Amino acid sequence: MDGYSNPTDASGYAAHDVISLGYMQRDWFNEMLASTLPLTEVRQEDYDAIFLVGGQGPMYTFRGNTALEKLFVSFYEAGKPSAAVCHSTTLLLEAKKSDGALLVAGKTWTGFANTEEDYSNQAAGQTIQPYRIEDEAKKIANTNFKVAEVLSSYAITDGNLITGQQQNSGAAAAEMVVAFLQQQN
Repeated sequence: MDGYSNPTDASGYAAHDVISLGYMQRDWFNEMLASTLPLTEVRQEDYDAIFLVGGQGPMYTFRGNTALEKLFVSFYEAGKPSAAVCHSTTLLLEAKKSDGALLVAGKTWTGFANTEEDYSNQAAGQTIQPYRIEDEAKKIANTNFKVAEVLSSYAITDGNLITGQQQNSGAAAAEMVVAFLQQQN
């Protein structure tokens, strides 16, 4: 967990996240975190969907992470729900399908908005992220990056690609994943 997403971090940035704080007090939760499979051991064949969550860390650890790109694309190309919410959508700026095309080519999707970066920077009293997903997405030809009001619940399904704008969009994106899976059964 990155510092800004940890509610006990001295910065106080996520101090309001009482849900995460509550989980962090549970032994079973900490044991689960400690026994999580390394990314390189996760196999798409063993799961029905992939759902990437955000926080501040993905901006530093997801972009350029070829192992995670390959895993996400394997779910997508298998026709399984492939979801990313908040800052995890940074992965979609570079993730390429097996034919070499960007996964988001021809897709409508969302991710953390510039207005939300402004809000976060103001709350933290400093610039947090090294770049902005919305700015980078708008540089990509043949893709449609959309955002809604600041911190509103907003998620998009385009085929089996499911994206959510930020943390308040997680439930909406999860409901889209469940609906997709129910349609397959």
